[in-house]
Amino acid sequence: MFIEQPPKLYRWLFPFTTWRRRPADKNEKVVYLTFDDGPIPDITPWVLDLLDKYNIKATFFCVGDNVRKHSAEYNMLLERGHRVGNHTFNHVQGVKTRTKNYLANTLKCSEYIDSDLFRPPHGHIRIRQILALRSRYKIIMWDVVTRDYSKRMTKEQVLENVKKYTRNGSIIVFHDSIKSEERMKYALPRSIEWLLEQGYTFKVL
Repeated sequence: MFIEQPPKLYRWLFPFTTWRRRPADKNEKVVYLTFDDGPIPDITPWVLDLLDKYNIKATFFCVGDNVRKHSAEYNMLLERGHRVGNHTFNHVQGVKTRTKNYLANTLKCSEYIDSDLFRPPHGHIRIRQILALRSRYKIIMWDVVTRDYSKRMTKEQVLENVKKYTRNGSIIVFHDSIKSEERMKYALPRSIEWLLEQGYTFKVL
């Protein structure tokens, strides 16, 4: 559970970040579907077609270098009405990167992605980096990470993570990436079907 849905104590270690967004209307059931690490031509169009099928809009946290290399797929995200966010230019981890270099990498990404949303790769970020970024970005973490990227997870377990941990206002993370392909393609449509059956609506951040 520590990874799939970080406890309150862990969340408190990261001030000025958003982990969950509960609706003002308590009778409304809302989730926020998000995707990390794209866009890539092998996966992202498939995700977009699936979202179109259900008339769902999502938020994509894109790697700047992928946007540079795959501008057609990035433009598809915008043309189909999805939101985008900065995920650094080279998918760098904050705790392994000097703050000066981390901020430079994020700034380089902003040359390709015009957004006020930011998600740190792997969720790893230093307090100094948060403080430097918060004036420009809404820093988005997660309430449910499906772990579709993990070879230790079966595709059925990825789906079960969604069913077990999703609650009202959950920010759910999938990945439009090669390493997640098999598990994501199994779990994503089934997750959408299950969430709809539970009465959830989908919104962008």
